[in-house]
Amino acid sequence: MNIGKMRRSAGNYSYHQVPAGELEEENNEMTEHLKEKIGVLKSLSIDIGAEVKYQDKLIREMDEDFERTGGFMGNTISRVIRLTKASHNYYIFYLFVFSIVIFFILYISLKFR
Repeated sequence: MNIGKMRRSAGNYSYHQVPAGELEEENNEMTEHLKEKIGVLKSLSIDIGAEVKYQDKLIREMDEDFERTGGFMGNTISRVIRLTKASHNYYIFYLFVFSIVIFFILYISLKFR
C-alpha cells in the first residue's frame, strides 16, 4: 500500500498529494547535493590549512632573517662607534669608505633584484 504524503505549496497554503516515492527520491537528490557541498567545503578548509602553514613558515623565516640582520647591523654600528672613539686621525676617512661600501652593496642588491 503506497500512502501519499501531504505537501504544502510554496505560493499558497493549499496542500496537494505527493507520492511517497517522489519524496524519497527528492530526499536522496538533496542528500547527494549536500554531500557535494560538504566535499567542496572540506577541500576548501584543507587548502586554507595548507596556506596558513605556508604563511606561518614564511613569517618565521622572515623573523629569523630580521634577527640576523639586526645582529649584523648592531655589530656594524658598534664597530663604527668604536672607530670614532679611537685616537686615529683617519676615522672620518674610514667612516666615509664604510658608507661608500654599504651604498655600493645596496645599489648592487637593488639593481639585480
